Amino acid sequence: MAASSAGVCTACTIFRLSGRYWFLRTFSYNNNFSSRNVQTTTLHCQSQPQTKRKTDPRKWVGVVGLEIHAQIHSNAKLFSESGVHFAAPPNSLVSYFDASLPGTLPVLNRRCVEAAVMTSLALNCTINKKSLFDRKHYFYADLPAGYQITQQRLPIAVAGSLTYNLLVRQKWNQVVTKTVRIKQIQLEQDSGKSLHDDTRSQTLIDLNRAGVGLMEVVMEPDMCCGEEAAAAVRELQLILQALGTCQGNMAEGQLRVDANVSVHQPGEPLGVRTEVKNINSARFLARAIDYEIQRQTDVLESGGWILNETRSFDYKSGRTTPMRDKEGLQDYRFMPEPNLPPLIVYDNKTVPAHADPQQVVNIDQIRERLPELPNVRRSRLVEQYGILPEHSFTLVNEDGLMEYFVSVARETKAEPRKIIGWIIKDLLGLLKQHSLNVSQSPISPMSMAELLNLLEAGTVSSSAAKQVFQELWKGAGSSASQIVQKLDLGLLQDRSTLEQICRTVIDSHQEEVRAIRGGNKKVLNKLIGLVQRELKGRADPVQVKTILEEKTL
Repeated sequence: MAASSAGVCTACTIFRLSGRYWFLRTFSYNNNFSSRNVQTTTLHCQSQPQTKRKTDPRKWVGVVGLEIHAQIHSNAKLFSESGVHFAAPPNSLVSYFDASLPGTLPVLNRRCVEAAVMTSLALNCTINKKSLFDRKHYFYADLPAGYQITQQRLPIAVAGSLTYNLLVRQKWNQVVTKTVRIKQIQLEQDSGKSLHDDTRSQTLIDLNRAGVGLMEVVMEPDMCCGEEAAAAVRELQLILQALGTCQGNMAEGQLRVDANVSVHQPGEPLGVRTEVKNINSARFLARAIDYEIQRQTDVLESGGWILNETRSFDYKSGRTTPMRDKEGLQDYRFMPEPNLPPLIVYDNKTVPAHADPQQVVNIDQIRERLPELPNVRRSRLVEQYGILPEHSFTLVNEDGLMEYFVSVARETKAEPRKIIGWIIKDLLGLLKQHSLNVSQSPISPMSMAELLNLLEAGTVSSSAAKQVFQELWKGAGSSASQIVQKLDLGLLQDRSTLEQICRTVIDSHQEEVRAIRGGNKKVLNKLIGLVQRELKGRADPVQVKTILEEKTL
């Protein structure tokens, strides 16, 4: 590469260190390079022939489409036998094919094909029994072959749909059901990872991720805001996790989202879109899209125009920033992958006679293995347990919470709605407060069921049950019954003792008694609380209320 006054880029260097391959690029910069490059790019973009939009008092409408890259849950990569493990030592999971050594050939991973077919069926797609692989050329250091193997001409599935639920004003009792169309699902390989060191002006390359199997789910621009897009991604995440085709851990990059965003006015053609790349959080996705819609609206309202460009989202500032322009046609030089034949899948009618089951993928057999999907789970919970629909969303959306609820319901005589209160309000609240998931709960389903059984049997009062719950959370190793006995929290059954304590409280709070007799019955709750404090929550509040009413009214 010829040097220029703006900057110098040395050739990529590969060397072996402790049995691991490292690719190293070293850049040296002129101090004025960055600013001159930005200025030149800006002038170039402004010189493009564009038509300014006229402002209109009508409301601008956002249009959002998504491209979601889901990492296939597999022990091996898409075209090699290299393992797939997050946070493995750099370049420790790289085969000769992953490093693009001459003479190496791809071998398709059957598991990845089955995962793509299963996902496509769950998303109501049409499976193409014949699909093709292509090479998509672009030159990054973390893509050693200089191209990505993907499915551009004929993907494995097309024309699907995803139904998701949207909260109105963040209230579960106001849920709107929406559907987004899925254009296609395609198989493709991931690239490696660039590790930038700005201090030394160099970039190290880790190829552990290179060649990992991905499913790209392309959604049509059917959404209008960040909230809708985030809800769709969360539902897709739940579906993938239920299927087992993708673990969906966005923090580990197993689910990455690109958002295509534009704005227009009703009745007018769609606007110029921008692409916000590589968002790894549903919350950040909503913020990025809403910011981009507002940014584009402000630009158009001020008489400007929108550039067709790729942007990134800075979660700290909550803003999107330019990465590169897309005004010119990007030539990826797509070509058929010469080392892979067409991918053929079958159904029961078309599977060849005497075919080796290990050598074919049967759509009908995969359809039979489809598990219960999230929307079906929610409906079943409402029908089977009589809980509210909004509670079914919480149970299904929180990983492991539905199984926890079912286990408790199986072991207790308490009504499901009472169980819901303890699990969602008390248990889930503490879990979130301590940043724990359900599997890390100090209170097991059996312990929760035992506590609810004590409450149902009248062994403890509701306030005493709360104390037992807090002790169970501390994880001392005692059961609910043992805690009740140890702390003497059993319900006081002797009415004469209750009447004596109520009389003591009444005698020492004559002002409150006069207020009650004057018609202010809300003050009665204060006396009930004082009695419960005296008895450490061991009294039945209904019985205490009855006695106090008899003696004050």
